[in-house]
Amino acid sequence: MKELHYGNIKIKTPVVLAPMAGITNTAFRRLCREFGGGLYVSEMVTSRALVERTEESMRLIGHHESEDIRSVQLYGVDPKTIGEAVTMLVAENRADHIDLNFGCPVPKVTRKGGGAALPYKQDLFSAIVSSAVKAAGDIPVTVKMRKGIDSDHLTFLDAGKSARDAGVAAVALHGRTASEYYSGQADWNAIYELKNALGDVQVLGNGDIWSANDAIRMMRQTGVDGVVVGRGCLGRPWLFADLQQAFEEYAKDPNSDAAINPVQPTLGEVAEAFKNHAVLLVEFFESEERACRDIRKHVAWYFKGYPVGGEFRASLAQVETLQQIDDLLGTLDWSLPYPGELAEGPRGRLGGAKSCALPENWLNSRELVGAERKMLMEAEIGVSGG
Repeated sequence: MKELHYGNIKIKTPVVLAPMAGITNTAFRRLCREFGGGLYVSEMVTSRALVERTEESMRLIGHHESEDIRSVQLYGVDPKTIGEAVTMLVAENRADHIDLNFGCPVPKVTRKGGGAALPYKQDLFSAIVSSAVKAAGDIPVTVKMRKGIDSDHLTFLDAGKSARDAGVAAVALHGRTASEYYSGQADWNAIYELKNALGDVQVLGNGDIWSANDAIRMMRQTGVDGVVVGRGCLGRPWLFADLQQAFEEYAKDPNSDAAINPVQPTLGEVAEAFKNHAVLLVEFFESEERACRDIRKHVAWYFKGYPVGGEFRASLAQVETLQQIDDLLGTLDWSLPYPGELAEGPRGRLGGAKSCALPENWLNSRELVGAERKMLMEAEIGVSGG
């Protein structure tokens, strides 16, 4: 099988779980790892919060003892703060791999010049990545980004080359611009273009991988070294079993169309995974009440396509205890088979394309000017990046 190599770290199954705020905590990562191999990255944490050692930031960078590769994603807008955060992670032996997020399309971040808007400022992007790589030493650093701000302001080739020159181990590209948000189809041709442009540096593709077949199709179409999976695994941790199986077949013959046997869980197996997820959340939050609040957002994803009824979904989305979860799951016919296509396809955030919110005059220069640096600091807030 084609392995990913992050420094001395070998990732046999070239699949990365994309960091998703409020989703990829230790509980979800542990659940996914039960099904298949890959690299499982933490939720994004802001560098400023980490340097300040806020309670939530310290929770987010925590890893269970079973996680053999401790992967942490950082978000930041200031090279000095990023360097301090990475220095802390390394000095206190809290990470084996560090990923930098430049993919967030959320308006409240981009309108301050952060997230997917930041690579437009070439000097700032280069300084942040270089600071992280220098502070990390032997710990591998990778970068995740989008194509650019919009179709008229693409940054992925310049940013990819800058990250390569700074010494990153890999670059992951989500084939959408910030203005596209999560709409339409991901541009896999851009991923192909980046792979060809960066030479020996590993490139990973992200966007519209809803199945193992999608992952293999991306590998063939773009020549990337691996794939990044985000929304496709929501409520489907068994997707990683499909991915591992598909990549094992791909390693034998990249041109073979050998069919895999995808996991097609019965309703009972979905119920068991949902309950296991809730139990792991209790351990993560050290609070049954908070765990039950958190699991509610997963209801629609887990039971997508299954004939459980609106009343059941609504009730499960209001649970307050594990016993209530057991009671509700016990009302289901666990023998019901996998519903096929109804349970597959896109899930999670979709949303339409929108004009990317930017600071005034942001597009006037590819370099950081004037008061923009002070304004950027306001962009460093706890949000998801994609």
